[in-house]
Amino acid sequence: MIKVGNFEQDRRPAEDLWRRTLSMIHSVFGRMEYLARIRNPHSGRYEHYGLAAVFSEVEADRAMRESHVQVFQEWLALDLERQKADLDLFLAEQPTDRRTMVETWRRLAPYRGLPPISASPPEIQLYLGDLELLLDVIRNECGDAAPGQTGWPLRSPGQ
Repeated sequence: MIKVGNFEQDRRPAEDLWRRTLSMIHSVFGRMEYLARIRNPHSGRYEHYGLAAVFSEVEADRAMRESHVQVFQEWLALDLERQKADLDLFLAEQPTDRRTMVETWRRLAPYRGLPPISASPPEIQLYLGDLELLLDVIRNECGDAAPGQTGWPLRSPGQ
């Protein structure tokens, strides 16, 4: 039991994180992007001052680290069509238009920093391969792809 103000809480940090923050983010990709954003790029520690104030920095870091791995695994488990729908949802909720975002992402590749630190090289390779394919599909949908580039619908190899 944790006492906060005049009431007691019987929650764990991960439950609090999911209930108050992650559940409000509609896409799996958005949750992954959020968790990567609150990870300090210099230390690798996750920083969420509200969560750390209620629990502790160590407990908050552990909850966010475990949640990041969980969300990353959830993204990898989606087939390409579901990843595409999820990425479309994420892009639709951003203040920047999708064409600008996709072109900027293809040039700067900020998505390379989204996997959790504990992700294995094969997981990162799968993530990057899928995401870069999807970015090409979206660029094609925006009318910016050259003839012969990736299009929709997506097909698995051998189909």
